[in-house]
Amino acid sequence: MSLLIVNADDFGYSQGINLGIVAAHQNGMLTSTTMMANMPGFDHGVELARQNPDLGIGVHLTLTCGNPLLSDVPSLAENNVFRKISFYEKEFSIDPEELYREWEAQIKKIIAAGIQPTHLDSHHHVNRISPMKEVFIELAQKYHLPVRNNFGVPETIKTVNRFFTEFDGLSQNKEIWKEMTIKNLVQDCQVYGTVEVMCHPGYLDDVVMASSSLLDSRVFTVKELQNPRYKEVLENHQIQFGTYRDL
Repeated sequence: MSLLIVNADDFGYSQGINLGIVAAHQNGMLTSTTMMANMPGFDHGVELARQNPDLGIGVHLTLTCGNPLLSDVPSLAENNVFRKISFYEKEFSIDPEELYREWEAQIKKIIAAGIQPTHLDSHHHVNRISPMKEVFIELAQKYHLPVRNNFGVPETIKTVNRFFTEFDGLSQNKEIWKEMTIKNLVQDCQVYGTVEVMCHPGYLDDVVMASSSLLDSRVFTVKELQNPRYKEVLENHQIQFGTYRDL
């Protein structure tokens, strides 16, 4: 039987994002999420996590959104605000030791809130870029956590065999293309055995509207995740829904 992990990024971003993620979990096929320890919705997310113990929660390590948890990481921020992703899309320099301490602080904050993380990933996929990649690997090994398979994962770290990125676009597609996307997902599960679906559900609030470039599609993704037909098709093909704990 294949294992499918349906993971929502950005838990903790804001209360609206949190509520959309929980709705998709309670009423749909979402099984997992990754949490941002440095964003305004963190405390609200912790409370929702307590109310939804079956929701797997990992750490969404953040370097390009909001404020760092630490005050002594000058290479990572300007005026105590993380730089935007565009900073890392050209030649750049940061202090890996500062990044290690900041990312470990994010992990420790989530653990201190009573959440045992299921896995690690990162906001805007910065874990794919050096020196963030090396710090990411070191922390995964230190905390014995699986990771998202969006880069060349070392054999010593657990991950899924396939990373599926097409779900966010589902709401913009015609019905015939939606069916093809779900068919592709079924095939990936059958071929690769373990698959993570990445998605970005959420409801919009003032925090999201002021700081995120991903807006309307979040709301539509909540709806798509609650479509009972998708879950039925997947389960009819002997695909089991789970979290990174099930690897």
